[in-house]
Amino acid sequence: DSEAIDPKNHLESLGAEVVTIGEARGTVEGKKGGVLEVERTFDEVTPDEFDMLVIPGGGAPENLRIVDQAVAFTRRFVESGKPVGSICHGPQLLISAKVLDGRTVTSVKKIRDDVMNAGANYVDEPLVIDGNLITSRVPGDLPQFNEALGQAIGLGQKATALVGD
Repeated sequence: DSEAIDPKNHLESLGAEVVTIGEARGTVEGKKGGVLEVERTFDEVTPDEFDMLVIPGGGAPENLRIVDQAVAFTRRFVESGKPVGSICHGPQLLISAKVLDGRTVTSVKKIRDDVMNAGANYVDEPLVIDGNLITSRVPGDLPQFNEALGQAIGLGQKATALVGD
């Protein structure tokens, strides 16, 4: 829950407009009771509309990695060169988008082997920035992650928080 809600709140506190997208519009409830409203679907958006993509951890990346529109959106976003933040299990979506080959990233240790099998260089650090990829491991890394997200886009710009079932 915190991996979606904390970055959203932090970016909004900096003046960013955060749009939550997912497979379907409606309310998404996290494992610990946190709630976000999915405002737009992948069929309704393009990477050109946003300045940043944020992929939280939890179950969303595992569920969205089998949604073709979510995978294609993620791939196009990474390829655009715009900042992409991903924390905890978030790299599962990056793996399915086939955008990790040759990149240095971090994630929750439970998917470390998956990240490496996708061709990435895994490091166990609270924050890793490789080009346009900003990655962190766990909720305890949120202060560094949030600060890096804010620095990547500056004030008054749009960001995307990616959540879903």
